[in-house]
Amino acid sequence: MTDVDIEYCHPCGYLDRAQDVEHALLEAYGLELEGVRLTVGDGGVFQVRVDGETVFDVDDTEYNVDEIVDRVGDHVGA
Repeated sequence: MTDVDIEYCHPCGYLDRAQDVEHALLEAYGLELEGVRLTVGDGGVFQVRVDGETVFDVDDTEYNVDEIVDRVGDHVGA
């Protein structure tokens, strides 16, 4: 099973983004996921990790929910 961690900057107001990604992942992959965890951070962080591997970092790539879902999908069931 695949475990997803979404770390987001609370002071930056990224909670909505984190919840949008969480919702999209659960809709797309549902029972194929072990879980999706939201982790509060700061300093502008917005990262998505799958089984400990970073698949999205807002410092490297522009935020796009569909792209994040696709990147996570590359690891689901692998």
